[in-house]
Amino acid sequence: MSDTKTSGKVVKSEAEWRRELTPMQYAVLREKATERPFSGEYEHEHRKGTYTCAGCGQTLFESDAKFDSGCGWPSFTAPSVDSHVDEERDVSHGMIRTEVLCSKCDGHLGHVFPDGPGPTGLRYCINSAALKLQPK
Repeated sequence: MSDTKTSGKVVKSEAEWRRELTPMQYAVLREKATERPFSGEYEHEHRKGTYTCAGCGQTLFESDAKFDSGCGWPSFTAPSVDSHVDEERDVSHGMIRTEVLCSKCDGHLGHVFPDGPGPTGLRYCINSAALKLQPK
């Protein structure tokens, strides 16, 4: 594996990403695609555990923060560690949204919206293909 680490970042060539990820993982994490709603493997997942980045393995979300938002994608109230996700303004598709990225590999995870439950009031709407569940 030829990961180049620059200030803790995982950097790989597009060929390496394509080799290591499934086509759907590559489309979501590297090309900012979105799964069809209600199609992801973790949409109705209820096991306890930690959700890590499918691209680099960094811890992203805990099952305790997961909730059923009815939006069609796994939703979380907060990341496990704030510094493990980056947020960027996304003005694609005629909308203004906040994109959520893995801070270690810059993989696209999904978006965060201000319409979630307490205590944060946030809904991290995340593609299943961007995640790997590590059951507890």
